[in-house]
Amino acid sequence: MFDLIEKALSLSNGFCEIRISDKTSRGVAIKNGLLETSSSKRSIGAGIRVLRNGAWGFASTSDLDPDSLARALRDAEIAAMAIGSQSQKKVPALPPKKLASRDYGYKAKKDLEDIPFEEKIALAIRIESLIRKNSQFIVTATTYYSETTENKWVMTNDGAKCHSRLSKPDFYCVAVASKDGQMQSSFESRGVVGGFDELFDSRTPEQMAEKAARIAVDKLDAPYVEGGIHNVVLKPGMVGILAHEAIGHTVEADFVLSGSITAGKIGQKIASDLITMVDDGPNLMKIGNPAGYIEVDDEGVEAGGTVIIKDGILSSYLHSRETAELFGVEPTGNARAWGYTDVPIIRMRNTYIRPGKNSFDEIIGSVDKGYLLVNPENGEADANAEFMFGCGEAYEIARGKVGRLVKNVTISGQAFDVLKSVDMVGNDFEFAMGSGACGKIQPAKVDGGGPSIKCKAMLGGR
Repeated sequence: MFDLIEKALSLSNGFCEIRISDKTSRGVAIKNGLLETSSSKRSIGAGIRVLRNGAWGFASTSDLDPDSLARALRDAEIAAMAIGSQSQKKVPALPPKKLASRDYGYKAKKDLEDIPFEEKIALAIRIESLIRKNSQFIVTATTYYSETTENKWVMTNDGAKCHSRLSKPDFYCVAVASKDGQMQSSFESRGVVGGFDELFDSRTPEQMAEKAARIAVDKLDAPYVEGGIHNVVLKPGMVGILAHEAIGHTVEADFVLSGSITAGKIGQKIASDLITMVDDGPNLMKIGNPAGYIEVDDEGVEAGGTVIIKDGILSSYLHSRETAELFGVEPTGNARAWGYTDVPIIRMRNTYIRPGKNSFDEIIGSVDKGYLLVNPENGEADANAEFMFGCGEAYEIARGKVGRLVKNVTISGQAFDVLKSVDMVGNDFEFAMGSGACGKIQPAKVDGGGPSIKCKAMLGGR
């Protein structure tokens, strides 16, 4: 592939970046004993980006031959020149950087492609049946398995020359229970980089099925949460969604340039002294194989760890090469594209809060009245860090002990106000957001997590 790319790069008279992606995606969904979907898709092609006349131009092609790449390069150059002639906002020239120049990729214990897809379908069928058999109150059960394996070659005419290969599987269990006209649902999911062994190394699919069914049934008789501002203990799943959705997006430099709440606040205190928050590409593989694992981004920049908040102080934004130049800093390796037809944009990788010193028992024991929030559900956040998330599993805390399950819980507020209220940070740690994908303009595999933390937040019920 590099020989093919080099021939195309030799035709360019300015900055040029060529990325070839060969991606295979498969998925199967089983619902109530029936095959709902089964898919297999391969996508292969090249995306070419050039910088001319102070503007980006981009073109892509599914034909990987020299003539097609040359035509795509010309199309990208024509687009850049046209945009540059009309736009008053100019993209800065990209100065030379130390860029990636080797092979990258996580090697799974057993490659996903070595396991027949029929075995994965059989797993989904078997686990879905287990969910329905768990209780007479289960009325709907769904399992979903998906996997993506991608080979990617990135080369620029200013020094990047790298190849990576990553596989990322996901597994979901969903249970819906019904009684006396009421319905409640619960789901368990996991997504990682690696293979089957990594996907189920912390919980078996049987354990995931049992918990999804049990929580759905138990919520039928559970009370509602008492609305208002409470002391809350957030488990790693809730910490992850807060870190990613409510805070992480506000520090992506393209959003900062558009006026997010963190604009101009580098060096300012925005959280409790106990909070250090990091976005990392490759450095935490021993902790759960986080799904946002990359070693190199799609601009050929090595993807190390970026400390966003250090001891409560905003320390860094997340950057592409372009925004790094605009801010006068080094790129952070956060430019990513989903497919060859997509332009690299700033995306998080694995975003988390670092562990502290308190045991989970110490944190719970410090709460006279409050709630333990375990698993997040869907929600939303905006550029001002205002958020509202659902919580699919939550419990009362009374006199320092975890009590009854409660249902239909939402947590909301301003994320930095919540972080300022943190007064205990656990010494536990987990990544818990690896399933699915972040949907900023285009999908991206990410992960998030952290320790258990104690803070104050607004809760709602009903």
